[in-house]
Amino acid sequence: MGFFQKPFGYEPILTKDDLQQTVKKKKGPRAANSKNTLLRLWKIVDEQRVLLIIVLLLVLMSSVLALVGPYLIGQMIDQYVMHGELTGLSKGIFLLVGIYALLAIALFLQNYWMIGIAQQTIYRLRTNVFAHFQQLPIAFFDRRQHGELMSRMTNDIEAVSSTLNSSFIQVFSSVLTLGGTVIIMLSLSPLLTVLTMTIIPVMFWAMRWITRRTSPLFKEQQAAIGALNGMIEETISGQRIVKAFSQEERMKAEFRDKSLHLKRTGFWAQTYSGYIPKVMNFLNNMSFTIVAGIGGVLALYGHVSIGVIVIFTEYARQFTRPLNDLANQFNTVLSAIAGAERVFALLDEQPEEETTSAQKHQLRGQVTFKHVYFKYEREEEAYTLKDVHFNVEPGQTVALVGATGAGKTTILQLIARFYEVTKGEVLFDGVNIQQIDRQALRSQMAFVLQDPFLFEASVRENIRYGRLDASDKEIEEAAKRANAHDFISKLKDGYDTILAADGREISQGQKQLLSIARALIADPKILLLDEATSSIDTVTEMAIQEALDTLMQGRTSFVIAHRLNTVHNADIVLVMQKGKLVEAGSQQKLIESGGLYAQMLQSSAHHLEE
Repeated sequence: MGFFQKPFGYEPILTKDDLQQTVKKKKGPRAANSKNTLLRLWKIVDEQRVLLIIVLLLVLMSSVLALVGPYLIGQMIDQYVMHGELTGLSKGIFLLVGIYALLAIALFLQNYWMIGIAQQTIYRLRTNVFAHFQQLPIAFFDRRQHGELMSRMTNDIEAVSSTLNSSFIQVFSSVLTLGGTVIIMLSLSPLLTVLTMTIIPVMFWAMRWITRRTSPLFKEQQAAIGALNGMIEETISGQRIVKAFSQEERMKAEFRDKSLHLKRTGFWAQTYSGYIPKVMNFLNNMSFTIVAGIGGVLALYGHVSIGVIVIFTEYARQFTRPLNDLANQFNTVLSAIAGAERVFALLDEQPEEETTSAQKHQLRGQVTFKHVYFKYEREEEAYTLKDVHFNVEPGQTVALVGATGAGKTTILQLIARFYEVTKGEVLFDGVNIQQIDRQALRSQMAFVLQDPFLFEASVRENIRYGRLDASDKEIEEAAKRANAHDFISKLKDGYDTILAADGREISQGQKQLLSIARALIADPKILLLDEATSSIDTVTEMAIQEALDTLMQGRTSFVIAHRLNTVHNADIVLVMQKGKLVEAGSQQKLIESGGLYAQMLQSSAHHLEE
């Protein structure tokens, strides 16, 4: 078994063919993407231009001071040490102390201020990404793993932060030091300079060979981290389902597969990048050997002084050290570029667009669907909704019934404008939904879902989420109307009780009552109920149904109900089948017609009898 199959006795990591395929797959647009990513990142950093200029001046100052030190040491040897002049040597030592003290201050200030710039940049980047999340359509989150998105917000941005904190100054300083070192070396001895620089072609060849492999592997590593985080988040969120279906072993196996992929890419990314300091140290020692050996011969024949040899040996290290620093920072920079590309890919996602004529329309509650067709993905052939046409007057209650997958929830999604219709029109009070500002539209709606979501906050704040300017008195009044006040009062801290994530310490029925109170405080014109009582016991259902009746008074309400006994108060019943509206009318009218709804009602009654 070869090196690529089982390096150093470990289990198989990555075959040579796999490695070459990964490198080949990532080649091509890599350089252009990296350049564009760096330019975009620079625009954010450049917003702190004044402080950045000060930092760069300090870097220039520290680089010059670092170059002056070795030169003075060589001059002191030739002028004072070789002639036994103690007074001049003492002055030179004090001067060196001053130079290195000033260098230390410059290094401290440049690092202190650069950390501030980096943290402000990361703050802006993280804030921009989170704000952009709030503008993205629901469809974006439907097709992405939430853990993978969280990874971009944390791991990828942190990779950028690490580079800005340290690598930015290091790279700039190394370039300045390298240029200054070459100039001084040429002025002292062109021959020794040329000999010292013989390592450069070897260095560039080695770096090119290594970077062609490390860059795609670091990108693959960041993607693998995102996929692994996505699975972790998904598994933790769905832990009840995992245990209920005894899928622990399957999840562990899937985690091992994803973790092994991360291990493989991480192994080779770090292995190849680990060659860089080793190669640079070898070249550094070779350069030092060349200068010391040939410089010593030249000194014996009087072509150069001892001081120049001392200066050159120090500058030989000074010459290779910035190259070594650049090489050592290369791993961090590659990881940051890969992370930044993934972050900017999020920022490039198209937000929900508003037409230029969108207005903050005050709803009366009339809702009209005009021959609406809809499919979730434009590439799909089959429509989820097909030629749906109905009209609802203000204040009416509409019941949506039909089998699972008939299109009931999709209708609510279109009313809330979480998705755009593919064909046809959705009208509010005769105004096309696309001419109404989304935020204004949704602020006049309220949702009560089958599985209500509660935030990790107090009961009071969870209710206030429906209207942020609601007073404590209004919140308690809404809770009373929602039949939630009694159980809230029995909680440890009443309305100030902090709920755990998603309210896990209270019952499903209690969570539903809180969501109804939240809807009441919002005082919406249009109410959307998605099977609000489906998972509730009969006693609790009565309390919830009473609260819902209070909530629906005077509001246009759309109610999805699988249990047909919950729609007896509906003004209109819309019967959906395979994306089509097959029947519409009052419950009595549909029963008398003897159509699909009557059959469903009869079947439901039969099951209840059994």
